[in-house]
Amino acid sequence: MKNLLFLLLLFAIKLNAQQKIYKESFDIAAIEQKAYAAKTNAVSYTQASDNFSVYYCKFIWKINPSIRYIDGAATLYLNILKNTDNIVLDLSNTLNIDSVIFRNQSINFQKLSNDALKIFFNTNINATQKDSITIYYKGVPGNSGFDSFVQSTHNNVPVIWTLSEPFGSKDWFPCRNGLDNKIDSLDIYIIHPSAYKATTNGILQSVQTNAGLTTTFYKHRYPIAPYLIAFSVTNFLVINDHIQLGNISLPFNTYAYPESITNFQNIAQATKNAMQLFHETFGSYPFINEQYGHTQFLWGGGMEHQTNTFISSTDINLMAHELAHQWFGDKITCGSWQDIWLNEGFATFGANYYFEKFDSIGFRTLINNQLNNITSQPAGSVFVQDSTDFGRIFSSRLTYNKGAFVVRMLRFTLGDSLFFTAIKNYLNDPKLQYSFAKTADIRKHIEAVSHQDFSWFFNQWIYGEGYPSFKVTWTQNNDNWAKIKISQTTSHNSVSFFKTPLALTFKNATQQKTIIVQCNDNNYETWIDIGFSADTVLIDKDKQLISKNNSTLKTQPIFSTIDDIVVYPNPVTSNLFIGFKAPVARKIQVQLFNSVGQLMFNKEFNMSEYKEYLQIPFSFYSKGLYILQLNTDKGWHIVKKILK
Repeated sequence: MKNLLFLLLLFAIKLNAQQKIYKESFDIAAIEQKAYAAKTNAVSYTQASDNFSVYYCKFIWKINPSIRYIDGAATLYLNILKNTDNIVLDLSNTLNIDSVIFRNQSINFQKLSNDALKIFFNTNINATQKDSITIYYKGVPGNSGFDSFVQSTHNNVPVIWTLSEPFGSKDWFPCRNGLDNKIDSLDIYIIHPSAYKATTNGILQSVQTNAGLTTTFYKHRYPIAPYLIAFSVTNFLVINDHIQLGNISLPFNTYAYPESITNFQNIAQATKNAMQLFHETFGSYPFINEQYGHTQFLWGGGMEHQTNTFISSTDINLMAHELAHQWFGDKITCGSWQDIWLNEGFATFGANYYFEKFDSIGFRTLINNQLNNITSQPAGSVFVQDSTDFGRIFSSRLTYNKGAFVVRMLRFTLGDSLFFTAIKNYLNDPKLQYSFAKTADIRKHIEAVSHQDFSWFFNQWIYGEGYPSFKVTWTQNNDNWAKIKISQTTSHNSVSFFKTPLALTFKNATQQKTIIVQCNDNNYETWIDIGFSADTVLIDKDKQLISKNNSTLKTQPIFSTIDDIVVYPNPVTSNLFIGFKAPVARKIQVQLFNSVGQLMFNKEFNMSEYKEYLQIPFSFYSKGLYILQLNTDKGWHIVKKILK
C-alpha cells in the first residue's frame, strides 16, 4: 500500500515541480504509517477457530453508495479440519445476523466479544469433510482497519469503497481474518441503484437491471487472502482496454470518476510499460487468465486488491508499486505481519526497478531519498518485532524503504543472473505460489541458487538494526597500486560488523575505475592494481548499500623499492618463497640455475592481482648451491644465492 498526502506536508517547500514525482516512494508510505498509528488502539487479531478453512465464497451485497450500510448474504464452503460441532468466524459486532443456514436449516449462532461469530452445527462434522453455510447479515460496518468500509462523495456524487488491510475484512463480511487461509475462488454479486456501476475482484460476468436496481456479477478463480477482497460503487466511467503479455491479450480495465478520466487515459501506456517489464522480469502476470485493472478511490494512496488495484492518483511511482504487489503480496502473501517486507519491500523495489529502466533521473532521486530516509535514525529492523503496532507494520522507513534496499543489496551481492533466478524460483515455488511465505522462504531460494549460507545477510539486514559507516584509508605507490584499509563502525549495537561487498571508485579528472572489495573483517587491508594515478576515492558511488557518514583519507604515497622483495627461507628444504612487502611489478620472470649454470626452473608470473608471495617447489632438487634470478617489467634485476 502507498499514500500520497505526506508529499504535500513534508516536501512542498523543498522541491520543485520536476522533482515531486520522484519523492513519493517513501512519502506515500509515511502517511500510511501515520494512519495506522492513529488506529493502534483498534488492533484486532483473528478470533476464528482453527478447525476449518474456507475454499469458496459466494457473496451477495446490496449497496447504496448514498448510505453507509451493507445488506449481505455470505455463503462459505468449508474444509473441516478437526471433528467438531461448531466453528468461530471473524465478523464485526456492529453487524446484525438475521440467520445462519446449514443444510437448508436455520441453526444457532452466538456473537462473541472481540468481533467473533460462533456457529453451532446441528450435528457433528468429521475432519476432512466439506460443507457450507450461508450467513445473512446487515448493518453499519465497523472501521477497525485503515478505513475498511468508507461512504463518501466525489464531485458531490456518493461513493462506497472498501480497504481491509490488515484486519478490516471482518468489518463487512464473515471470514477467517488471519494470514493462514486463501479462498480458492469467489463469486460476487453486488446489487446497487442503476445510476451507478460496481467493481470488484476478477472478471465481470454480467450486468442485469430490474426495477431500478442493477446486479453486477464477478467471478474470481485464483486463491485470495480475505484482506485483498474489495468492491466500490459509484458513477464510474469505464475504460475497457487490453495489454499484450506474450501471446495473451489481457483485459486492462479502469473504473475512474468522470472528473478524472483523462488522467487515467494519459497514464495508461506508462502503466503498461511497467506491467510488461514485471511480466518479463518476475514471470507471468499471476492472474493472466483474468484481468488487471484500476479503480479510483479517495483514500489518498493505493491498495493492491487482487486483479483490481484501488488507486487515488495517476502517479506512475504509485501505480508501479501497486502493480508489483500482484506478484509480491497477492500471488505470494506474507505469512505474518512481521514479514510484511516480503509484500511492501519487494513492491517498492519493483517500482524502483521500473524507474531504473524507464527514468534514470527519477531512479537516482528515488534511491537517494530512500537511503536518506532509512539512515535518518540509527536503529530499526526490517522484521517487525511488534505486530500489534500498526505504525510499525507499515513503517515507511523500515518496511518499505529499508525492505526495498535489502532487496537491492541482495541483487548487488548475488549479481543479476542469480538474483532474478532466485526471485523467479521463489514466485514459482509450488508450496508458496498463491499461498503464504515468510522470510525463511526467500532466504531458502537465495541460498539454493548461490550455494551459500546467507544467514549472515539476513541476521544483519532483516533481524539486525542500523547500518554501517565506512572509513577508507588509502595511498598509491609509484606503480599505481593502491593500498587500502577499510574500517567500519555501526549505528546500533545489534550488529557489531556488517559483512558486505563494498564498491570503491578510484578516479581522477579523466579516468575512473570501480573495484568491489569483500569486507569480511574490520580494518581489512589489501592492495589493488588501479592502473592510473587517482586523486579521489568514492565509497558506494551507485548507492548499492545502506550506509551513512562514509569517509576517505589519502595518506602519503608509498615508493616501492627493490628491497620490498624478500626471499626465504635460505637455506631452503622443501619450498622457497618470494615475498613482496608491496606490489613491485605486474610481471616477474623467475629463473633458477644450479651451480654449473643449468636452468632448473623458468616461469613468468602475472601479478595483476596482488600476490603477497610466490612459491617455488624445491623438495626434488639435490642439496647444493643455486642461483635465483628475478626480472621485473620495471627493469629490476635481482640475483640471490640459495643453499639447499
